Amino acid sequence: MAAAAAVTLAVAGCGSPSTTNEGQGGKDSGEISAQQAVMDPNAKGPAAEVPGARKGGTITVYSQSTPNTFDPTDIYYTDGNEIGRLLFRTPTTWAMRDGKAILVPDLTDLGTVSEDKLTWTFTMRSGIRYEDGSEVKVDDLAYAIKRSFAHDVYANGPAYQLSLFKDGDKYKGPYASGDSYAGVETPDATTLVIHLSKPFSDLPFYLSFSVFTPIPQAKDTKQEYKNHPISTGPYAFDTYTPGTELKLKRNPNWDPNTDPVRHQYPDSWLFKWGVDDIKNQQQVLNSNGPDAASFNYGVVDASLLPQLTGDKSAQLLRGDKPCTYFWQLDSTKIPLEVRKAIAKAYPYDQTWTAQGLNEFVAEPASTIMPPSVPGYRKYTPIADLTGTGKGDPVAAKKMLEDAGKVGFEVSWYYDNTKPVTQQVSQVREQALKEAGFTVRAIGVTTAELRAKTGDYSANVNTGQAPRGWCSDWPSGGSWFPVLFRSQSIGEGQSWGQLSDPALDAEINAIADLPAEEATAKWADLDQKLMGMYIGLPLYYTRMACVIGTAIGGAEPDVTKGLPFFPNLFVKA
Repeated sequence: MAAAAAVTLAVAGCGSPSTTNEGQGGKDSGEISAQQAVMDPNAKGPAAEVPGARKGGTITVYSQSTPNTFDPTDIYYTDGNEIGRLLFRTPTTWAMRDGKAILVPDLTDLGTVSEDKLTWTFTMRSGIRYEDGSEVKVDDLAYAIKRSFAHDVYANGPAYQLSLFKDGDKYKGPYASGDSYAGVETPDATTLVIHLSKPFSDLPFYLSFSVFTPIPQAKDTKQEYKNHPISTGPYAFDTYTPGTELKLKRNPNWDPNTDPVRHQYPDSWLFKWGVDDIKNQQQVLNSNGPDAASFNYGVVDASLLPQLTGDKSAQLLRGDKPCTYFWQLDSTKIPLEVRKAIAKAYPYDQTWTAQGLNEFVAEPASTIMPPSVPGYRKYTPIADLTGTGKGDPVAAKKMLEDAGKVGFEVSWYYDNTKPVTQQVSQVREQALKEAGFTVRAIGVTTAELRAKTGDYSANVNTGQAPRGWCSDWPSGGSWFPVLFRSQSIGEGQSWGQLSDPALDAEINAIADLPAEEATAKWADLDQKLMGMYIGLPLYYTRMACVIGTAIGGAEPDVTKGLPFFPNLFVKA
């Protein structure tokens, strides 16, 4: 939740790919806090009522950033996953309790694992229906898992199953490989069995992603499915204009008695994308007419912060996010000595200012994992990888001269449709030119940017996607295996484009350990990888969104860094 992405994360707006965080519940200390994972296997529906909640009205949600898809198999960015909370039920899900995220049963229990750790068994709950009134079947869950292996069709979805589920490296999904897949069984009408190729103790966390919402095979319209996915949640598609607007209506066949987390307070939801975030955030703060029942999930612009005092301070929703922004250095295209020179010259402070960052929304980074992820350790920062400083172009140029690399070309894509992204690119370009680099900054549109940065074969060598990452669940296991193994390159979510069998083996060995043993080892690996200069840590993100005066029930979803949509209502 992503490549942040989830997924992972791939981070956009007020959040993008996720972990269990001890959020602040709207009250904020100004520092990212330490976290721990919690489960409640006994949670049942209906969800506890939100204090003061009422039914009725329409909530309008704005964002400049546009979700790339609503096909649940292809969703990884946190904005799509958060909207998915209203539409899709999954085997497990997250509840927010006192600012903490708690993993709870949803369509199934939290599962039991075999002695050899290679087989998980989940029991389906009864009485759950799709928006058309038909029954959700365990075979539909199995089909959704099989569909997730069609990664050539649904290239943006999370990919842990490709390496962790049995025969995941061979099975290519139901379209190419047929319906028979050894990694999933449904021995009876209430039992889902998942077979693994290696132990994966975090599987119950992973099953909370939208990719695991049930899909009836007979109703799979393949690439058209994104235009009206079948709902199991409290809301369903009403009207949809891709890239611009989505209206949700109540799902009449959602039963709150079966759902331990979600509510159905508003009559409808209206999502509008492509707005200018700064202008729209002012609109939300003014809260005139329908905008009183609206919010913007982009990070609040620094120019608006002086207004957020007195009564208006209640319109700023703050909390932790499990995310790190990172400027990638492609290790296959840039020699180590040149990567070190880039780090020496990099204008951290100037780009921070150009982006309008502040302590409300960000904290300078010096590690891969952020403080809000279990396993984080604040080690002494690697030289020139502190996330702070103006850069030293003179020293960087001397490093290039010593390496015989003066004039080495550094290249990246940037969004040329927005003043802020243009300015950040210019600041970066100026600093690197002063240090003796040749710079090729390539401007593309917002709509093109994700695809361009995600193409590792493109003729650029820095700033590839994902430019940020958020924990998919509360462990280093949702960072290092997905970002730094050789297969990460083919999966389109590699930091540094590393391909090292010894590193792969080290990551796999840590991932096989019980969580309490793996935690410290992930921190050691964090420090080791930073010493390889595979990227520049920029900042850890914090959630700071503006909400209208008529929005009730607002609290952070600390797994996504967005407001927790299921609890929101329109005040009387």
